[in-house]
Amino acid sequence: MPSQSQSARVALKLDIVLVGAGQAGLSAAYHLKQRGLLPRRDFLVLDAAPQPGGAWQYRWPSLTLSTVNRVHDLPGMSFAASAGGDDSVQAAVAVPQYFAAYEERFDLQVLRPATVSVVCNRGERLRIESDRGVFSARGLINATGTWEKPFIPHYPGAESFAGRQLHTRDYRTAEEFAGQHVLVVGAGISAIQLLDEISRVTRTSWVSRTPPRFRDGSFTPEDGRAAVKLVEDRVRQGLPPGSVVSVTGLPRSPAIIAMQQRGVLDHQPMFTAITPTGVRWEDGRELAVDVILWCTGFRSALDHLAPLQLREPSGGITMTGRLATQVARDPRIHLVGYGPSASTIGANRAGAAAATELLEHLR
Repeated sequence: MPSQSQSARVALKLDIVLVGAGQAGLSAAYHLKQRGLLPRRDFLVLDAAPQPGGAWQYRWPSLTLSTVNRVHDLPGMSFAASAGGDDSVQAAVAVPQYFAAYEERFDLQVLRPATVSVVCNRGERLRIESDRGVFSARGLINATGTWEKPFIPHYPGAESFAGRQLHTRDYRTAEEFAGQHVLVVGAGISAIQLLDEISRVTRTSWVSRTPPRFRDGSFTPEDGRAAVKLVEDRVRQGLPPGSVVSVTGLPRSPAIIAMQQRGVLDHQPMFTAITPTGVRWEDGRELAVDVILWCTGFRSALDHLAPLQLREPSGGITMTGRLATQVARDPRIHLVGYGPSASTIGANRAGAAAATELLEHLR
């Protein structure tokens, strides 16, 4: 690996660079190695995090293996065997341990922390600039996910609010809000989970731009495939990817039923403005709150790819390939963990498809 001074002048040449070592990035790296490429010689994985675990290492402490939806196995190694069957373990502990063991077992040699600042087109190659050196690659698999790009919509008066505003990614424990009135914004899984936790400690209110959609009955694999297909159709058309939850709805679980019985799920429509003491609706009604918790999701962390001009006028990126991981405007680039592959099981399949298709293209 070149030194900092050398890397400013000379780019290390590789066949493929992978950016991100979460579920999708590790899956892609595994499949590249299975196809005969050697880490640090033919391909390199760059990860901005200080240790293995992807975004999981930053999750709030109360998110345990019993409360998380599911952690899917990476290819070739079982998560259940690694976790030891203890559902009380924090996800922020168990999953990073699993990812670290996985990297070691398959000798993936991830370079971290390494933050990629920009990717530029250099003819037949791509130039990848990072704080750990400059790299030249024939192909790129981007697996940066969404955790670094929290989304908070702007509402008039937001700057005037005298209380505290934070995003899902900033949340740690419900106890820090004791004695305060917390307004939870959002209708996704995280919003419901945090509303449940915080409402056990202090007063809460709940609003969202679109009304929550609860569904009865079990969520079948067919339902999941249909939901992912709808998101896939959007990115194949170059539209911004929607969330899978917006398609599937929220299952009416025992926890949600208990919240309804406690009166916690008293949903209100979205406010139109923020005041120094709270929020205001279009009809003039106001609500005083101490905290606004934005559970409003994330956007794809793709700013470093901006010089490649991959986006359409709609704001999306037209995707192609078997699992919609290949960028139509530049087939040397695959995005995994984007659109239909944003779920953990989708990330696994996308990693395999991206590795296979990129190698086919380069050869």
